[in-house]
Amino acid sequence: MAAHSFHVAWIFSLFSLFFLPSHCFYLPGVAPEDFQTGDPLNVKVNKLTSTKTQLPYSYYSLPYCQPDHIVDSAENLGEILRGDRIENSPYTFKMRESRMCNVVCRNALDKKAVKAFKEMIDDEYRVNMILDNLPLVVPIRRPDIETAVVYQHGFHVGLKGKYAGSKEEKHFINNHLAFTVKFHKDPLVDSARIVGFEVKPFSVKHEYEGEWNAKTRLTTCDPHAKRAVTSSESPQEVEEKEIIFTYDVEFQVSSAGLSDVFFILISLLLVVILQESDVKWASRWDTYLLVADDQIHWFSIVNSLMIVLFLSAMVAMIMLRTLYRDISKYNQLETQEEAQEETGWKLVHGDVFRPPTNFDLLCVYVATGVQFFCMILVTMIFALLGFLSPSNRGGLMTAMLLQWVFMGLFAGYSSARLYKMFKGTNWKRIALKTALKFPGTVFVIFFILNALIWGQKSSGAVPFGTMFALVVLWFGISVPLVFVGSYIGFKKHVNEDPAKTNKIPRQIPEQPWYLHPAFSILIGGILPFGAVFIELFFILTSIWLHQFYYIFGFLFIVFLILIVTCAEITVVLCYFQLCSEDYQWWWRSYLTSGSSALYLFLYAAFYFFTKLEITKPVSGILYFGYMLIVSYAFFVLTGTIGFYACFWFTRLIYSSVKID
Repeated sequence: MAAHSFHVAWIFSLFSLFFLPSHCFYLPGVAPEDFQTGDPLNVKVNKLTSTKTQLPYSYYSLPYCQPDHIVDSAENLGEILRGDRIENSPYTFKMRESRMCNVVCRNALDKKAVKAFKEMIDDEYRVNMILDNLPLVVPIRRPDIETAVVYQHGFHVGLKGKYAGSKEEKHFINNHLAFTVKFHKDPLVDSARIVGFEVKPFSVKHEYEGEWNAKTRLTTCDPHAKRAVTSSESPQEVEEKEIIFTYDVEFQVSSAGLSDVFFILISLLLVVILQESDVKWASRWDTYLLVADDQIHWFSIVNSLMIVLFLSAMVAMIMLRTLYRDISKYNQLETQEEAQEETGWKLVHGDVFRPPTNFDLLCVYVATGVQFFCMILVTMIFALLGFLSPSNRGGLMTAMLLQWVFMGLFAGYSSARLYKMFKGTNWKRIALKTALKFPGTVFVIFFILNALIWGQKSSGAVPFGTMFALVVLWFGISVPLVFVGSYIGFKKHVNEDPAKTNKIPRQIPEQPWYLHPAFSILIGGILPFGAVFIELFFILTSIWLHQFYYIFGFLFIVFLILIVTCAEITVVLCYFQLCSEDYQWWWRSYLTSGSSALYLFLYAAFYFFTKLEITKPVSGILYFGYMLIVSYAFFVLTGTIGFYACFWFTRLIYSSVKID
């Protein structure tokens, strides 16, 4: 039955992702777990996160209640790079068994602990927990729509406020958690599956009578007196005193008989309810991944398509009208005098395939772009099929790293082929440059940023062991594959150029201002960036505001539009350049579409100052450092797309004319 549902879901995901990309669908990364009544439910704690600092910390970096033994859960490579630190917690429930005002522990804060809590509250840190692989969320009703609920990841460590009649601002800690665990019950058996994990945090200054012992009952929260915490009217201030941490969990039967009325009336008084849900296990992530404003994504697609249609019209005019007329005209010239009087792109046929300056560096960057293109394409296909769902934390990053490593084979092949076409002979040197140039630059930046994170004692710092594993992946797998690809590519026969290259370079006439390299390169990057900038907003929001991004249907369409836009704008500008008798198109074709990365970085700076509330210098350095890496990767990707489009275009047009 479960296997049948899995295959049906897999088939439906293909339809939903290509034709209904606004809807969220994923293939569960793990098998569902059935719980019987009374089975233990172990809540795990994850990192503390803040959008103001972007520095994650371990849950137990604050003096919260601890279990007898802290056990770290096994983490994949992506989780470690994301700063996830998943550990066990003292919060333990029993399936479908109510608990009210359960005391977790009683901690006495010292001066150091008070300072740590206050700093975390000032930076608006949130506590993240996990139950049955579901992240903890805080449901918040939208004021504009009564029935709409927004889910925020994790709950705040605390809040700042003032007592009535006082001007001094105080720090208050959320020490009472009201959990809601939703489950779906199998109608045939007694087992159930968890489909939701929510919480409402409260700050309560707990009180009790007499000396504290194991049997002490709180006067502020008492299950025997049916006294539940429903507000933070008497909050717990962060000070050098004891703090009592408590939580509620309650089970509520979905259908009531006469004997159940009493329990239902009691449950209405409780804040935390373990309730039966109509949501099935396979759809339990829908509330996390649901796209509330998918019209904006459709607007992004329409906006990008308009740009593509405009460029396609220009390319069609050039290819079907102007080029056809030029080729027919050139092929009908009968005398040498007539040929000498001609101007335009045919006159540079003896120089258009002349190897550019620093052609070895061009080969390296083109090959790196090929590696990125293959990595993104394969990763996107896996994501479209649902194999990289957010339920598999770190899965997307792990997949991208592994894909990058194995796509080194294609990078080596493409660099060696291009290098041989430029009459290069030392293929081993170009293979080594391809394997080290881009990864080495990124690794140096990453190492510096990681040192800054380590200096802040953040859990986001990549451990030495993981850093060593990355180096092993790089030199143990990626580098050898680049050499294998280079060997294969260099051994293959290279197609001859459509036109022979003259021994003496032709002098390039003075160019009009609008064809100046700097101007045309900067203009060329605007349209590719314009095709993706709306979707870029949602990606940045997902990364820096800690939200889920799982609309890969939209993203795949935008990726295809980006490819077409980069190719078409480069072909158009390359044609204008050749018509003005400027044959130095190799590097310019790469930089024309690659310049869109400059606009991406400028947009990232705009996003930083308008959408984020980062104030710490270290956090700002981290943001711009990581966005520099992203922009660098975007540069080599878009640059390679433009280069190959122009490469195909020039070989096509010069192979279509008669050249003596």
